[in-house]
Amino acid sequence: MAAIVGKKLGMTQVFTEDGTRVPVTVIEAQPNTVTAVRIPDRDGYAAVQVAAIPVEERKLTRAQLGHLKKAGASPSATVVEFRDEAPEAQVGEPLTVEQFEPGETVKVSGIGIGKGFQGTIKRHNFGRGPVSHGSHNVRAPGSIGASADPARVFPGTKMPGRMGGGRVTQRGLEVFEIDAERNLLLIRGAVPGPKGGTVEVRSDG
Repeated sequence: MAAIVGKKLGMTQVFTEDGTRVPVTVIEAQPNTVTAVRIPDRDGYAAVQVAAIPVEERKLTRAQLGHLKKAGASPSATVVEFRDEAPEAQVGEPLTVEQFEPGETVKVSGIGIGKGFQGTIKRHNFGRGPVSHGSHNVRAPGSIGASADPARVFPGTKMPGRMGGGRVTQRGLEVFEIDAERNLLLIRGAVPGPKGGTVEVRSDG
């Protein structure tokens, strides 16, 4: 399974030979280093752990530095495990964007953009109330429960609150182009997260 951790640089557009405009997201994925390989007999599951995105040594704990040094990896801001039924990677092995091929289907995970505290119209796509004849219920959520019975609001009721900022996985994306010299992946369409956000790219199979 091909997998890599990178940084979302933003979106742009490229043109094919026939002049078709294609919107793409540019992901900078510098070589990741395999820091551990999990196997079912020893760990109970199969996975490959990688370290990515260089960071200053002073920003890591001694335990983190020791774990990375043991695997021959430089100080890294992110350590991620990718589940793999048959991991073939070796500890210390570099993983680059060359694992992927143009046209390959991938899934991208990241922390979605936070929207802050929002009302029910934006957060849950509620309809608004009437805006004429002195209505005071234009963007209010309306009734949220009964009166005497059950005399409470049920848990899970769709109400105003914090929106966004959670982990999002977008499946069925396509690798449009690879620039191995600059460690860039061009993914057709949009991927989760803000500019500069950390994203995980995996084969969607």
